[in-house]
Parts: sequence; C-alpha cells; structure tokens
Amino acid sequence: MEPIFEKDIHVTGTYVNRYGKMKPSALLYLAQEMAGMHSVELTDILNQRHLFWAVTRHRVQISRIPTWDETIRVQTWPMPTTRVAYPRSMVAYDAQGNECFRSISIWVLMDKDTRNMILPGKSGISVVGTIRGGELPSPNGLIAKPLGSSSHRNVCFTDLDRNGHMNNTRYLDWIDDLLPSAFHAGHTPREFTVCYLSEAREGQELELKWDLLSDKCLQVDALRREEDQDHRVFSAQILYD
Repeated sequence: MEPIFEKDIHVTGTYVNRYGKMKPSALLYLAQEMAGMHSVELTDILNQRHLFWAVTRHRVQISRIPTWDETIRVQTWPMPTTRVAYPRSMVAYDAQGNECFRSISIWVLMDKDTRNMILPGKSGISVVGTIRGGELPSPNGLIAKPLGSSSHRNVCFTDLDRNGHMNNTRYLDWIDDLLPSAFHAGHTPREFTVCYLSEAREGQELELKWDLLSDKCLQVDALRREEDQDHRVFSAQILYD
C-alpha cells in the first residue's frame, strides 16, 4: 500500500444539494470510497477472515465547500494504528491548490458473523501509518444531553450498505433533512463530528432528538427503543457559518 493515495474527483450532481453545494454526506462518501480504494489490496484477506471495516467516528473541518462542476484533488492516508482502531486522514484541494476540507475517520475491524469488534493486535491486519503534520485530532465522543425537538424515521432499503446496516453517509442526509431549504440556502457547515454507536437495521424506527442552538450549532441524537430502553445509534454536532 502506498503511503498516500490521491484521486481527482469531479463534483457531479450526485454530490450536491439543490443549491449546488457539496452535501455533508458526500464528504463522508468520499472518505469511505477513498479509504476503500487505498486499501483494496487487503480486500481478499478480510474476506478470507470474515472481517469488514466499520467507521466509528468522523470529524470534518471545511474551509470552503466544493460546488457543482468543479474538480477537486483528494488525498488520503492511514495514520499509525492504535490499540483498538485504524485512524485515517483525508484532505481535499481545489484547482488552485487551496484546501477545501480535511477529515479524520476512526475505523475498526468487525467480524461479519458475530458483529464483534476485532482488535488490531488480534486481527492479523497490519497497516503502516503516516504522520504528515496538520492531521485533525481524533474526535471525542459526544455526550448525550436533553434536546427539545423530536422526529421519527424508519430505516429503509436505500439506507443500507453491503453489510446490511444503515450506511454512515445516510446519517448526514437524515440530519440535513431536519432543517428546511431556506436554512441551507444561507448556511453551510464549517465543521461536524459524527459518532456511530450501534448498528441500525432495516425496518427499525429511530427517534431523532435535536436542537439548533443560538450559535448555529445543531446537536442530534438518534435513539432506538428496545425492551423499554433507549439505545443511542448515532450522535452528531454540526457547526454552521
């Protein structure tokens, strides 16, 4: 595996919202796809051992959101493996070489059969990490807090990925849908953190609790009700300009 993988991405209509701005979910899609392309040589080994990659946290900082029909250059590289996870960085530049956004994602290996996490030291999967300088610090967990608004949504077929659970990119689409077009027309995310806490499967109903605070910070907690108890599925914090 080369230390740094890069690719030019043309921002087509599938990446943008109705105002031609790149969707937050598209930034996570790029992080997911770039990581997959960079580590493709590990695919056969993972399949033989019934393992798959799962992302547990994302943090993204945005200097300028890319827009429709421009081309950006995206670079990704694994950082040194920790005791429990495989951190990965990504950065994107526009045609003039100006930074558009950067991210850090935390990946773990999961057993396809048991859905249990496999520690790097027991996985037999070795990834050489690189530190270039300027990497974002690993995102902390988001503490649950009382939130004033609530809506419900069911996990549907189009929300699922090949592992049979709700894809992480869809969480950001659901979050975007909490606010109307009029808000998105005048505000763009400048930083966001998403924590993935448990799997969401087809047919499950999630309660989205949220608040847009006075500093234009959107807080979201997604809960699944099981055996008369609420279980957090994901949490997010999005800061808008």
